[in-house]
Amino acid sequence: MRIPFTLALLLSIVGYHPWALYLAEVCEELGPQLSKSAVISAWDAIKYERWIKSSAPTPSVVVTPATEQDVAAIVAYCTSNNISFLAQNGGHGWSQTLHLDEDGLLIDLKQLDEVTFSKNRREVIVGGGASVAQVLEASVKDNALLQTNNCNCIGALGALLGGGYGSLMGSVGFGIDNILSLNLVMADGCLHTITPKDIDLFWALRGAGPNFGIVTSAKIKSYPVSASGQAAWTGQLVFSADKLEVLVDTIDRITLEPEMSVFMYFMTSGEPDNTPMVALMLYYYGTEEKGRAAFSCFFDLGPTNDTTMATEYAHWVDASSMACSKSGFRVPYSAGLGRMVSSTWKEAWDEYVSFVSLEGTGQSLVLLEAYPLDKARFFGQDSSAYAWRTKVNFNAMAIAWYMDDSLDSDARNWASRMRDLWRSTDGLDSPAVYINFAFDEDLSVVYGDNVGRLKAIKAKYDPDNVFNQWFNL
Repeated sequence: MRIPFTLALLLSIVGYHPWALYLAEVCEELGPQLSKSAVISAWDAIKYERWIKSSAPTPSVVVTPATEQDVAAIVAYCTSNNISFLAQNGGHGWSQTLHLDEDGLLIDLKQLDEVTFSKNRREVIVGGGASVAQVLEASVKDNALLQTNNCNCIGALGALLGGGYGSLMGSVGFGIDNILSLNLVMADGCLHTITPKDIDLFWALRGAGPNFGIVTSAKIKSYPVSASGQAAWTGQLVFSADKLEVLVDTIDRITLEPEMSVFMYFMTSGEPDNTPMVALMLYYYGTEEKGRAAFSCFFDLGPTNDTTMATEYAHWVDASSMACSKSGFRVPYSAGLGRMVSSTWKEAWDEYVSFVSLEGTGQSLVLLEAYPLDKARFFGQDSSAYAWRTKVNFNAMAIAWYMDDSLDSDARNWASRMRDLWRSTDGLDSPAVYINFAFDEDLSVVYGDNVGRLKAIKAKYDPDNVFNQWFNL
C-alpha cells in the first residue's frame, strides 16, 4: 500500500486538520490489508471533479484499490467501522441520491482497468475501472466487437449495469443481455462470482447493480470480426429549424433495421454566436452506400451540412466527446417516451432557443436517442431488472450547461419543464426514465413494477443497506 507524499505531509500536521486524524486511522488500520499498489489519499490532495457538481461526494479519504480483493477488504473495513462509502470510476453519474460527506470514503476503481479477451474472442473480462475508450481500444487490437455505451469517457461497467444502450443493440440487445458473469463485492465484505444460476442477484444486478455491491469485473460476450468488420458509417446532418417537425415525425415512423440508430440534438454553433441548431447523428453498421440508402428519408429533407463518413470502431462514439468536459454546472432531466409528437418537440425547441439566449448557456443541449429494439425485446421483459425494455421506444434528455451558478434556478426550471413537456405526450401509462439518465425521480419511475422484487432481494443480501448511494432501495 502506497501513501502519497501529500499524505505524509498532511499526517505531519495532523493537529491542524481534524479530518486528518481519520485519515491516519484509515492508513493504520486498512493499509496493511491492501496490496502494495493500492493507494490511500486525502480527498483534499486529489479533489476529483465530477460531471455534476450538485450532490457530488466530498469524502475525507480516497482509497484506490489495485486488486479485486482490495475492494473486498475496503468494504469489510467500512462496514465493520460504520463508514459510508461510494465506488466510482469515471465520476459521471448524476443521481441526486448521492450523499457522501466528510465522514465517508470514496473507492476509486481506476486501477481495475483490465480488458482481456479469450483466445476465441467470444468472451472478454472487463474491469470495474475500465472506461469505454479503454474497452474500444482493446477491442480494436483483438478484432472484436462488444456492446458499449456511447460515450468514451464514462466507466464501461457502471453504464452497462444500468441497461447498456449502444450501437450494436439491433444485433446483440442491451449490454446487460451480454453479461455472462459478474465479480461482486457484497455487504459481507467478500468477493463473489454471480452467474445466471444465482437467479435473483443476476437478475437484480442487471438494471439495479449499485444497490447490491461493487462489481469489480464482468465476463461479457464479445463478437470476433475481421478488421473490415470494425468499420461503420456514421456522422452528423444539420437541418434548418423549419424541418424539425417533419424530422420528428420521420423518427417516430422509421423502422430501424438492426444496423441502424439515430440521435437528434438541439445544440448551438458555439461561441461567439451560439446559434441554435437541429442535428441528427446517424449510425449504420455497414457501408456508406447502404447507410445512405437506409437513411434516405432524412437526406431527402435537405440537410444543410453532412459530416457522415466511414469510421473505425475506436472512433464510433467520438462525437460524444463534446459532453465529456467537467467544466461549468449542469442540470439534466430525462424522460422515456413511447412515441414522438412533433408539436411537443416544436414547443421543446422554442424552450431551448429561449434558454440558450441567456449568457453562458451555449453548451446546453437536448438529446433524443432512437435504437432498433427487436433484439433487446427478444430476451423478454422479465429477463433483467431494467424496467422499460418493452415500453420505452425513445429516450429524451435536456442538459442545462452553464458557467455561472447564479443560473441554477433558471437551469433547473428549464430542464424540468422540458421533462414535463415530454411526459405530457409520452404515450405511456406512467412516467419512465432510464436509470443512467435519472436525476431526482421516484423509485417507481426508475424501477417500474420491479420495485417490490428488488426490495425483497435487497433485504436478503444487503439488510443493513450499506450500498445506499444510487436510487437506494
